[in-house]
Amino acid sequence: MTTRRKRKSTTKKARWSGAVTRRSNALDLKNRIFTGSNPDTIAASLKRSAERSHRRKSTPYRSAMSMLTFYINRAGKDLPAKQKRVLERAKDALREKFGKKKR
Repeated sequence: MTTRRKRKSTTKKARWSGAVTRRSNALDLKNRIFTGSNPDTIAASLKRSAERSHRRKSTPYRSAMSMLTFYINRAGKDLPAKQKRVLERAKDALREKFGKKKR
C-alpha cells in the first residue's frame, strides 16, 4: 500500500528564485522580457542590460546567458513548450550578438 506524502506549504523564504529575476543584483531587466515571442528582441535586451550593468561579476556575455539559463531552469516543467523553444532560440541569438560560436 502506498501512502501519500503531504505537501508542505511554500514559505516566502523557499520562493527566493522568483525574486532573482525581479531584483537581480547583476542586471536591470526589462519587465516581462522572458515572456516575449521574439528571440532576437529577448537577446538584444539581455545584451543591452548586461553591457550597461556595473554590478555584474562576470563578462556581459556570461551574465546575460546565466540569467537566461536561470530563468529557463527556474520555470521548469511549468514553462510551455512553445516559450521554451523561443528562449532556447534566444540563447542562439545571444551567442550570435556577442560573436560567439554556435553550439
